Amino acid sequence: MDRPAWAPPGIDLSVPSVSRIYDYYLGGSHNFEVDREAARRAMEFLPGLPKIMQANRAFMRRAVRHAVGEGVTQFLDIGSGIPTFGNVHEVARQAAPDARVVYVDHDPVAVAHSKAVLDGDDRADIAAADLRKPHDILNSPEVGRLLDLDRPVALLLVAVLHFLEDADRPYDAVATLRDALAPGSLLILTHASFDGIPVPQEQAGGTVGVYRDIRNPLVMRSRDEVARFFDGLAMVEPGLVSMPHWRPDTPPEQEDPYAFSGFAGVGRKG
Repeated sequence: MDRPAWAPPGIDLSVPSVSRIYDYYLGGSHNFEVDREAARRAMEFLPGLPKIMQANRAFMRRAVRHAVGEGVTQFLDIGSGIPTFGNVHEVARQAAPDARVVYVDHDPVAVAHSKAVLDGDDRADIAAADLRKPHDILNSPEVGRLLDLDRPVALLLVAVLHFLEDADRPYDAVATLRDALAPGSLLILTHASFDGIPVPQEQAGGTVGVYRDIRNPLVMRSRDEVARFFDGLAMVEPGLVSMPHWRPDTPPEQEDPYAFSGFAGVGRKG
């Protein structure tokens, strides 16, 4: 197939990518047919997957506004994916024009497109790194140039931790990042779970199988398992809840039932 101009050299167009599938769910254009095919297969089991992704983005925007309201103007967004409207730096700068943002992703398309979007922006950049190697993130030149880790930082792990299996030691990765941040820092997190999904677990398991087939296992953790990521942090009200219930802008009962799938929360370092 023809390689689009925005696709970096060396990208295997026959292998689906989690970030490009996510882009497809959100109505983006930076995805290949192989990504769209995988997304459509997953949606055969969970037709509301785009609604879940939209709820993730809406929660992220509310949490970023909360962070700025608390005086936090530095952001580290890991697993940031392909830029779409309403990114962290856009939301943060509506209230804090001097906000600084480092995005992190290991997908070459996400990195290349983010660099294009952020070209000329001296207060935002993207690092090519993997959450499984948190020290690489913390020691990246982008973090070193833009973030002062002696001051509070908002760490965003939105819709990314469920792609780390237990063998990847996700709790250790989060703890390493948490320990590197100053008091007053925030952890902003969402995580997939069978909890809240408006279809039988067996049906939702079909979507899990699709992600397993494309070698990006989707780990559906329980509420208690998700809560462990906030160890050592004080939960911000209303705690660990479904995405529409975290400080909503509109009545949650108006949301699509799929939006209540999984968990969202914000924790503060003491």
